[in-house]
Amino acid sequence: MRFFDAVAREGGINRAALVLNTVQSNVTARIAALETKLGVQLFERGARGVSLTAAGKRLLPYAHKMFTLAQEAASAARDDGAPCGPLTIGALETTAALRLPPLLGPFVARHPDVDLTIRSGITVELVPMVLDGRLDGALVAGPVRHAELIEQPIFCEELALLAPPGTDSIEALLEHADRLRLLVLRSGCSYRQRLEAVFARRGLVGLKTLEFGTLEAIVGCIGAGLGVTLLPRAMVGTVWPENRVSVLALPQEEAEVHTVFIRRTERTVSSALKAFLSHIGGDAHRDPHSAAAP
Repeated sequence: MRFFDAVAREGGINRAALVLNTVQSNVTARIAALETKLGVQLFERGARGVSLTAAGKRLLPYAHKMFTLAQEAASAARDDGAPCGPLTIGALETTAALRLPPLLGPFVARHPDVDLTIRSGITVELVPMVLDGRLDGALVAGPVRHAELIEQPIFCEELALLAPPGTDSIEALLEHADRLRLLVLRSGCSYRQRLEAVFARRGLVGLKTLEFGTLEAIVGCIGAGLGVTLLPRAMVGTVWPENRVSVLALPQEEAEVHTVFIRRTERTVSSALKAFLSHIGGDAHRDPHSAAAP
């Protein structure tokens, strides 16, 4: 199943062999043995690689679950209560830049045997990674409301419009709506959706949008007068100097957003994850339905 998962994920035998640190013939033989055992063809072979058949697509989620469960079983057997081993946490790029830096140093110092990895991304990328076991958990924009996930409020952020220097109000932006551009991360970013909603409530839809790969690029372009974005207010003055952009306040109902920690409901909470949640202010055993954001 691990070989099948790798071939499906990489889209080719050669690429899967590299990831699995083995030879191509070994991967080919294992896939052929699996197809023979199941009595179905799992991949369509082509000049550009392989693609899943209908049977392969039906098998793939079970392969994910079996591989992940095997890893969890091994981790649980080795977990004697002392935080140790690999711990992979996802985080919004804003959270990784603003909230995590002052927390990670003390955590790493206190738990040197935990091999901590932080992967940043947007909510729509991080949620599937938690669901399929690639992440032990993730800090994302809430609410998520998924039957297979537990979510615990961790941080409460005040969002604000970041506009070119010298912009003194949202009304000033609306007066020049024909020149207004939204500077955003890739499609699926929760803050991007909120930003579009802010202007839609004020009668502006279909505004020109420019996509960027990093927050730093967005802020740099705002400073150059190219447009506006929506980000946590605390990032200005903490991550970026206050004179780089103008910060425009929003009504509370538009400004408030909760960053929640999500993890799979059926997954065992390791000692490393318990320690991490305790450190950032969460509680691994708290009832998620009664939790209140700090």
